[in-house]
Amino acid sequence: MYLSKYDGDLSRADFLNLLMIDIGGNIRVVTLPKGFVSEKTLEEGIGFDASNYGYAKVSNSDMVAVPEMSTAFIEERNGFKHVHVFCDVVSADDDRAAFAQYPRNVARAAREYLKSKGIADDAKMLVELEFYAFDSVQYSTDCNHSYYSVDSCEGIGERSNASPRFGLLKGYHRLSPEDKLRDFRDRSVALMETAGIPVKYHHHEVAAAQLEVELDFISVAEAGDKTCLAKWIIKTVAEEMGLTVTFMPKPLYNVSGSGLHVHQFLEKSGKLIFPGDGMFNLSKEALSYISGLLEHSLKGSLLAFTNPSTNSYRRLVPEFEAPISATFAKGSRCAAVRIPSYVKKGETRIEYRTGDATANIYYMLAAMVMAGADGIMRSADPVAQGFNSPEILEDKIFPLNLNTVLDSLLDDNAYLSSVFPKELIDLWVKIKRAEAAYVYNAPTPQEYELYY
Repeated sequence: MYLSKYDGDLSRADFLNLLMIDIGGNIRVVTLPKGFVSEKTLEEGIGFDASNYGYAKVSNSDMVAVPEMSTAFIEERNGFKHVHVFCDVVSADDDRAAFAQYPRNVARAAREYLKSKGIADDAKMLVELEFYAFDSVQYSTDCNHSYYSVDSCEGIGERSNASPRFGLLKGYHRLSPEDKLRDFRDRSVALMETAGIPVKYHHHEVAAAQLEVELDFISVAEAGDKTCLAKWIIKTVAEEMGLTVTFMPKPLYNVSGSGLHVHQFLEKSGKLIFPGDGMFNLSKEALSYISGLLEHSLKGSLLAFTNPSTNSYRRLVPEFEAPISATFAKGSRCAAVRIPSYVKKGETRIEYRTGDATANIYYMLAAMVMAGADGIMRSADPVAQGFNSPEILEDKIFPLNLNTVLDSLLDDNAYLSSVFPKELIDLWVKIKRAEAAYVYNAPTPQEYELYY
């Protein structure tokens, strides 16, 4: 894989790849040969079947993908030069209206909502990508069996006697040769920077084979693109190096899970509005934003977008730095919202630690912004709500079941309504209900251990 910046000259490219996002937050692609690409194509886009992307009915599925050339970059692969570009999605009608359920449009709408209410000009997001990189994986489910098996050269599975090794849960910030995946991270991050993704740093995480790449702050309207692109680069480099990557929240039993922590702040007239003279050097707006996040997390509706899988709730258990109660604190990794201690007073920001990468990142970021904005609009007070604690609070524990948080989303969605169409919420619940039924209705190997 070789990436480079796009110089605006399509004539030297062999293909134009139109990148679109499906309802799960995955990148899809339509490839146009250079002989078909014209100025008209770039301006008017191409039609496609949106029902196969999960967010349109078969009876009304015609949509149009219009390339946003400012997002373009080049990949050279197997002797061909591809220009990749993210697309907007609009209706096929004459008005070419933006499709309100399209993930990129939802993220943009959240930023516009902040502006329209005079709250802020933008929300800036820093996404931490935690993931596992295994040497091999096998899994299968049928009526008569169910299993998974993974191996890692850092000491998991058939390679559990690998040397040198550091132990299953002692990998945090390890240096090579114990860290056997440094070259993989170096190569991935170098490609990310070439593709215009700002990266703060990368390192080995707690568990064997567990890694982290931390991006830098990006506008909420662009952070989804950059995060999806980063995940694609990581997976592609892994395949080229004989590895396999998963962003599952909990791929291993009784071992550290992988979250999608999001640092965030609001910006207005070029200034940060979260620093202040209140608790933990936070402004009134920042505290109200935190209260909005925690209130809607405690009800469960926000978790329907930040933790939208059955596997999410395998990770959200005590003792693994996975926050399971509605709390905020300075420097505590048990709190759902952490205020980093190492940040200067005038640069105070917050970190939401509950979410994971099974989320559609666009919907997740937009839902957080809307929950926080709701707190600001109501001048909500997280201290009065009893949320200020560095420890888990038994009376503030989140609903920890996918069906339960989906029920909550149906009851508690008024704060989302300006950005998330009702049709999208209903569709999201339907899709996730089907996933929950598929998992919860199946016996597990653990149940055989206990009950056979």
